[in-house]
Amino acid sequence: MDRGYIIQEIQRTAKENDGKPLGRKKFTSETGIKLYDWLGVYWATWSDALLEAGFTPNQFQVAFDKAELLDKYARLALELGQLPASSQLRLKARRDPTFPTHTVFGRRFGTKAHLVRQLIDHCRERKGFEGVVKLCETYSMPKTKAHTDHHETTTDVIIGFVYLVKSGKYFKIGRSNATGRRTYELDLQLPERSKTIHVIRTDDPAGIEAYWHRRFDSKRKNGEWFELAGEDVAAFKRRKVM
Repeated sequence: MDRGYIIQEIQRTAKENDGKPLGRKKFTSETGIKLYDWLGVYWATWSDALLEAGFTPNQFQVAFDKAELLDKYARLALELGQLPASSQLRLKARRDPTFPTHTVFGRRFGTKAHLVRQLIDHCRERKGFEGVVKLCETYSMPKTKAHTDHHETTTDVIIGFVYLVKSGKYFKIGRSNATGRRTYELDLQLPERSKTIHVIRTDDPAGIEAYWHRRFDSKRKNGEWFELAGEDVAAFKRRKVM
């Protein structure tokens, strides 16, 4: 088990957990990385591993509070000139390691409408955020029935897939664009004699495909084909939506 890969997984799972690193047992269940893959090999304690991953002791139990989340969301809205969509939150989080993942906003605020109501109150009390208040007010204006979605959340409509297929001893990671929520069985064009291992639904097929290609780059054989270990396949299969 590679030291750098374990550190990368510590950072990734912490980011998906409101910025707070997982405990040792939870980390094992989420990643498949076992205790003796690192204990006595790279680090003597889990705290040592977290420290090398960039977390200080006082960060181990700290997550983003709501005010901080609203402030980060508002600043991104000013940067974009609009309230961020899920794909824009994803992109920002990839480019800025201090920015929370889109799932954090969904867990803390539920629907986007609920987030916007709290965002208005947050921004009205702060100078320089008048533009965000206007964006929120525009968003909250009554819409026609055709444009109203009472179930809208901070996660946008899924429009594509990233898939893992196996042919012989090699695996292919590819993507397929679809319209709305079409099932992948109708959309994927897979090679003959290939077995579909897993499919991840996403509103950013290109970005998510690129993420997995980068993650397994050291195991690339040709183009989109990789020689993956069981733990790599397990990591891919844990994701149903990204």
